[in-house]
Amino acid sequence: MIDLELASILLPAFAAGILVLSTHVLLGRQVLARGIIFIDLAIAQVAALGAIVSHIDHRIESLAYAHVWMPALFALGGAGIIAWLAKHFETELEAFIGCFYVLSAVAAMLLLANDPHGGELLKQLMSGQILWVSWDDLLLPMLVSMLVLVLIALRPSLLAGNSFYFLFAIVITLSVELVGVYLVFSSLILPALAVNRLKTNNRLWYAYAVGMLGFFIGLMLSASYDLPSGAAIVATLALCCLVFRLLAHVVGLLQSHRGKAQA
Repeated sequence: MIDLELASILLPAFAAGILVLSTHVLLGRQVLARGIIFIDLAIAQVAALGAIVSHIDHRIESLAYAHVWMPALFALGGAGIIAWLAKHFETELEAFIGCFYVLSAVAAMLLLANDPHGGELLKQLMSGQILWVSWDDLLLPMLVSMLVLVLIALRPSLLAGNSFYFLFAIVITLSVELVGVYLVFSSLILPALAVNRLKTNNRLWYAYAVGMLGFFIGLMLSASYDLPSGAAIVATLALCCLVFRLLAHVVGLLQSHRGKAQA
């Protein structure tokens, strides 16, 4: 018999995972293609910094939807800085992005140093609280994700220029709010890495399938064994992507040998 109370928690959490993957798999492929792996961590950390500024300034916190637009402003500002760096320091871009991430993380720690609830807020922003996501929490991210996917479908060139950084910032801001920084990074990079060497037109669908399997198993383990949900999903996502990549490699070798034997 299905535990209805457990299902009421896991279903919106799994839906949040699918929603995050819907845009992150596409953007993650672009991140790998550009060779700027740290950008997801950097933008996610800057968005988290915006959330922290909103938290510690009660005048901002009292404004409507400050928990959304404040991190978005910081993320868009960070995207603008990275776009400028990409134009002027292309060969050193990854190093600059890494520095940007570290400085943002340190700024967050300093801002929360004297906050009695700072440690809990920082943990929440990093690891997320996906198990406590409600259906109402998914409405705005769903609308934004659909808009981004439609824009990319109509104008794929948006992923090629500087507009990529700003689309990336908007998507990451909402994802950090839902699942935390660690899962944002994992959702972007791990499925993209899992299928990166596949020579098939179905790579995108394989990436989605592997990502959803990782989220599903992680959520089930988290709920069954009372594990931190973010950490559990990152671990199972990494394991699923590793297993898929190994299996794809073995299948590729077998096909190669078969082709040589037939020749």
